[in-house]
Amino acid sequence: MEENGGFATLKYLNESVLEVPGVEWKTRTPFASIRRIVQDSRFFFKIKPGLWALKSHKDKLPHSILEIIEESKTPEKEQKYTHYYYQGILAEIGALHNFQVYIPAQDKNRPYLNKQLKDVRTLEEIPAFTYDYVVNTIKSIDVIWMNERNFPDTVFEVEHSTDFKNSLGKFHELIDFYARMVIVSDKHRMRQFNSVLDLSIYKNLKDRVKFCDYEYLENYYSNPFQFKQFIK
Repeated sequence: MEENGGFATLKYLNESVLEVPGVEWKTRTPFASIRRIVQDSRFFFKIKPGLWALKSHKDKLPHSILEIIEESKTPEKEQKYTHYYYQGILAEIGALHNFQVYIPAQDKNRPYLNKQLKDVRTLEEIPAFTYDYVVNTIKSIDVIWMNERNFPDTVFEVEHSTDFKNSLGKFHELIDFYARMVIVSDKHRMRQFNSVLDLSIYKNLKDRVKFCDYEYLENYYSNPFQFKQFIK
């Protein structure tokens, strides 16, 4: 964690600690041990579920990480850096599952941990899989996973405080395609999400759009192999 700038995701720790020369883990559950270790409040503090930092580096963390910490203190306000964080997580999960990953051009230089979002996307433009007007409408979707035939497999919108309607409008353009549609938000907003989705205008989307809360997303990102699948 210190080598990573004083912070790390559980995913980073899970992938890195087993490769440290001269260190032998005698437990059968090293990932569970890592989770216990980072919860030692003498040395670590939690930024978000799945994202931890060293107390000794609390004032030395990268700007984007400090901004996420500040945003967590005022959850009712705009969460720009938190939004970028979840976009990055979704992009990395998509790459793990061998999808091509698209993130909008306007977000490519946004910070993601100690990188930028352009570093975790694999597509600069959406392939021309259908009419231009459809592609132009969906190109602002937060994250799109494209399959090997250049069709959208899964589309994601991260919604922290808006009413979901703009995202659902984009999703509706894909109603004739076999694409999974996912809203990512705080679990406390699920009731509001269901209420909006129940409106008659979205009747064709009701059984198509899934809700994924932040905590589930972070848990999957930290250790995807403990799950049978990402989105049911």
